[in-house]
Amino acid sequence: MAPLRFSANVSWLFPELPSLAARLRAAGSSGFEAAEVGWPYAEPPEALARAAREAGLQLVLINTPQGDREKGDMGLGAVPGRQAAFREGLEQAVLYAKALGCPRIHLMAGRVPQGADRAAVRGEMETVFLENLRHAAGVLAQENLVGLLEPINTRITDPQYFLDTPQQAAAILQKVGRPNLQLQMESLPQDVFHWQIMDGNLTGNIREFLPIVGHVQVAQVPGRGEPSSPGELNFPYLFQVLEDEGYKGFVGCEYQPQGDTVEGLSWLRSYWEKQGHPQAGQ
Repeated sequence: MAPLRFSANVSWLFPELPSLAARLRAAGSSGFEAAEVGWPYAEPPEALARAAREAGLQLVLINTPQGDREKGDMGLGAVPGRQAAFREGLEQAVLYAKALGCPRIHLMAGRVPQGADRAAVRGEMETVFLENLRHAAGVLAQENLVGLLEPINTRITDPQYFLDTPQQAAAILQKVGRPNLQLQMESLPQDVFHWQIMDGNLTGNIREFLPIVGHVQVAQVPGRGEPSSPGELNFPYLFQVLEDEGYKGFVGCEYQPQGDTVEGLSWLRSYWEKQGHPQAGQ
């Protein structure tokens, strides 16, 4: 069984540092070999690529643009009437991914429109999402990139988000039927954090959905702190499940540090030490 590979989500880690470039350097100094960025678009891609290169980091994931943040956008993939804006954002994401050497883009579904009934608009939003995903799959295939779908829990994180369970995401992926579109699991599949909140049954869900998972992210439940912080999840066990199931992708550290980021990485140094990795001493 191969050890897990971890990436630093610099949109969350090292919040005391003012720029993504500085956070990338800190991630490299902390022993990471990979990093991910939620939205890199405020900084030139060339500058970020240079910072990652100097830090010895491989960039493994970015998101498509949020849209109009002031109007409450959180991605546009499933939002009716915003197809043109989604495709424009996809082009920008591809440009950044190519410049950063990043192979994966999270295709954000977006929110149910304000004031709309989720059940009433579900069919229309799924139709829009399928249309946009088929377009995205073609664009990404030309650049040898992978698109990811991430369910986000609607109980705590985002009550309006359209894509909220791994079952819904898996059904949509099956309907699209493109091999370069996969599932993103947060806090394990969609983030173990989101999966535990919405569905529980983490071990069963991991084993069921892992064959279509392209990326995993971790955070403790319910506080979204580091895996070693108090909470519901037993991460040594969950990491063992991922290893036993032969997961080969990256595990993104997408959590809110409860104190100093570097001190809070003791859980990861312990994992590295058990695996005999040279990063353990950093």
